[in-house]
Amino acid sequence: MALAEDRRVRKTRKALRDALVELVLERGFTALSVEDITQRADVGRATFYSHFRDKDELFARVTADLLAELDLRLRPAVQDSAVGFTGKPILQMLRHAHDERDLYRIVLRGEGDGKPLRMFMEACARVAAQEFRGRSERNAVEPRIDPEVLARAWVGEQVGVLQWWVEQDAPPMPPEEVVRMLLDLALRGRYWATGFDMPA
Repeated sequence: MALAEDRRVRKTRKALRDALVELVLERGFTALSVEDITQRADVGRATFYSHFRDKDELFARVTADLLAELDLRLRPAVQDSAVGFTGKPILQMLRHAHDERDLYRIVLRGEGDGKPLRMFMEACARVAAQEFRGRSERNAVEPRIDPEVLARAWVGEQVGVLQWWVEQDAPPMPPEEVVRMLLDLALRGRYWATGFDMPA
């Protein structure tokens, strides 16, 4: 009985998630009502309110689920990056964004008063700062920039590129090429990236 109930809950939540994503892409989050979402999902209003307080809570839950999936994908890639930048975490993020393109689009556009985007940025920055600190400790080096600032700069660059990448009807370049460029930028800097040789 409990298994059937769990299956039913998962099915209901997936229907609500899919309806939310479709409708936000069509109309924007602000214009949506709970009734719009339940009608599209073919779910009763009472059922909706047994799971979520309002559409904001649904969007927050959908974003939290997205972040949990991303975390599962990133964990092995981050462990492989013990010393330096391998690009593997970024590659996993791009592949995940490819698989969940519409959801990434509505989160990265700042729909829902920007709360899901802030959740996304904060979660990524927290992981990055933790990793930068750990990497410095493991290799007995002293960071030259505060890991919190460094993490936000790094994540800001990635999210800016990710936002541009998912908004294209067809990805403008393969994820591997994006990763190669971001790695070059991380390792060599903007001065080099814009075509200049480092001053002697």
